[in-house]
Amino acid sequence: MTNWDRVGPQLLEASYETVYMCGVAMGLSILLGVPLGVLLVVTSPGGLKPRPVANAVLGGLVNFGRSLPFIILLVLVAPVTRLVTGTTIGSTATIVPLTISATPFLARLVETALREVTPGKVEAALAMGARRRDVVRTVLLPEARPSLIAGATVTIVALISYSAMAGAIGGGGLGDFAIRYGYQRFDTTLTIVTVVVLMAIVQVVQLTGDRLAHRLAHRS
Repeated sequence: MTNWDRVGPQLLEASYETVYMCGVAMGLSILLGVPLGVLLVVTSPGGLKPRPVANAVLGGLVNFGRSLPFIILLVLVAPVTRLVTGTTIGSTATIVPLTISATPFLARLVETALREVTPGKVEAALAMGARRRDVVRTVLLPEARPSLIAGATVTIVALISYSAMAGAIGGGGLGDFAIRYGYQRFDTTLTIVTVVVLMAIVQVVQLTGDRLAHRLAHRS
C-alpha cells in the first residue's frame, strides 16, 4: 500500500525538479542552439556568407552531438559536470548533460526552420540594401517563428524524456523518484502515477507550444 502522506510531498518535489532541470536546460539550449543553427544556414553553400570549411566543421560537431545516446553522454561529460557544478548527481548537475544534448538537437531544428523561409524574401531584403546580419534579424528569424516555436516544443519534450533517463544514475526529478520509490520498492501504483505526471507535463508543454506556433503562423 502506497503511503501518500509520505511520498506525496516527495512526488511534488520531484515534479518541481523535472520542471527546473528542463526549464533551465531549455533556456541555455536556446542561447546556444539558435545561434548555432543560424550559423549552419548562413555559412552553408548558397547562404548569406558561405564558409564551406566552417560549415562542415559545425555540421560534424552537431551530428556527433546528436548521435550520442543520452545515457552515454551522461557518463562522458561527467568530468565537465563536476567541474561546473561540483557534483555529478542531483537536478542541478543534470542540467549540464541536458544542455549539451539538446543544443545540437535544437540547432538542426533551427536550421530546418530557417531554410523554410521563402528565398525571395531574403533576396528582396538584400536588394534593398540590408546587411546580412540584418537579414537574419529582420527576415529569417521573424519569418521562421512558428517553425522555431514548434522546434523548441519538440526539444522540451525530448528534454523531459532525457531527464527521466538521468534518474537511472541519480539525476533527480521524476525519473529518479520512479526508480527509488516505485521500481526498487516494487510499488507499481507509484510508478504508474509518476508516468502519468510525466505524461501530463508533456501534454501541457505540447499543447502550449502548438497553440503559440498556430497563433504566430496566423499573424505572419
